[in-house]
Amino acid sequence: MPDRTPTRTEINRWRQYLADERAEAAVYRDLARRRDGEEREILLALAEAEGRHEQHWLDLLGSDVGRPRSASFRNRAVGLLARRFGSVFVLALAQRAESRSPYGNDADATARMAADEQIHEEVVRGLATRGRNRLSGTFRAAVFGANDGLVSNLSLVMGMAASGVSSQVVLLSGVSGLLAGALSMGAGEFVSVRSQRELLSATRPTQVTLQAAESLDIEENELVLVYLARGMSRDAAEHRAAERLGKFSCDCDPSLSLQPENFREEAEHETVGTAWGAALSSFCFFASGAIVPILPFLFGMAGGPALVLACVLVGVALIATGAVVGLLSGTSPLSRGLRQLAIGFGAAAATYLLGLAFGAVLV
Repeated sequence: MPDRTPTRTEINRWRQYLADERAEAAVYRDLARRRDGEEREILLALAEAEGRHEQHWLDLLGSDVGRPRSASFRNRAVGLLARRFGSVFVLALAQRAESRSPYGNDADATARMAADEQIHEEVVRGLATRGRNRLSGTFRAAVFGANDGLVSNLSLVMGMAASGVSSQVVLLSGVSGLLAGALSMGAGEFVSVRSQRELLSATRPTQVTLQAAESLDIEENELVLVYLARGMSRDAAEHRAAERLGKFSCDCDPSLSLQPENFREEAEHETVGTAWGAALSSFCFFASGAIVPILPFLFGMAGGPALVLACVLVGVALIATGAVVGLLSGTSPLSRGLRQLAIGFGAAAATYLLGLAFGAVLV
C-alpha cells in the first residue's frame, strides 16, 4: 500500500496498468500454448514477469482494486489475434506494445519494471525475428509484387486516360499491363532468388578439409589458410589445423577447438526464400495489385469518375500494404501506410502529367 492516499486519477491509471498487465500475460500464455521447447519456456517466463508487474499494481491499489477493467484496445486486439492465430504478426504487435511502455516516465512504476519492459521488447524481438526470417523471402516478393502492381498499373491507367484515349483503350492497356507486369515480376523473382541461393551455396564451406587433412604435410600445409579464409584468427586457425592433422585433441577452449565441421545449410536459405515461392508470390500479388486500378473500367465506368474511384481503391490498398509492413517490422503502421501512399500517388501524378503533355502534342 502507498504511504499516502492516492488520488482518483492515480487509482484509475493503476487500474488500467493492472488490466494491461493481465492482458499481456494472457497473450504470452496463449502464444506459449502454440509453441514448444525453448520458445514455449521463454513465453511462459515473460508471462510470469508480467504477473510480477500485476502484483505491484495490486499492492498499490489495495482495497481500491475495484471491478476488473478492460485492457487497452491495442492489448485486446493482440490478445484476440494470439488466441486465434499465434503468428509472427502477434509477436510484432507485442514487440511494439513493449516498446511503448509508459513505466519509464511513471514514478509509481519501479526502475526494475521499466527495465523489464525494455528487456521484454528485445526478447519478443528475438522471437519475432525467427518468424520474420521464415517470411522474409516470400513476403518481400509478395509486398513488392502487390505494390508494383498497384503503382505501375495506376500510373499506366492514369497516363492513358490523360492522353484522351477511350475508356476501352484504357481498360485494354490496364489488362495488358497486368499480364505483362505479372509475368515479368514472376520471372524476375525466380531468376533473382535462384541466383542468390546459388551464390550462397557457392560460399558455404565444404567437408574437403576432413578428406584431405590426413594426406597433408604436417609441417608445411595450407590447412591453416582454409581457416584464415573463413575468418578465424591466426592462433585459432593454427590450433584448429593442428587438431585436424592429429597432433593433439583438445576441446578445452571452444573458441579455438570447435565442433566437427557439420556446416548446416541455413534451413534452405530461409531468409532468401524459394525461387518458385517468390516467383508465384510475385505473379499473384502483382496481378492482385494491378487489377485494382482497372476495376472501375471493368464494371463499365468511364472518364473522371472511373479515375477518381481507381485512385481511392489504390490508395486504400497502398495504406493497407504499408500498414502490414509496419506491423511486421515493429514500426508505426500509419507512417508506413502513408509513405506507401505518397510514393504511389507521386508516381501516378507524374505519369498523369506526362499523359496530358502527350495528349496535347497529339492534338
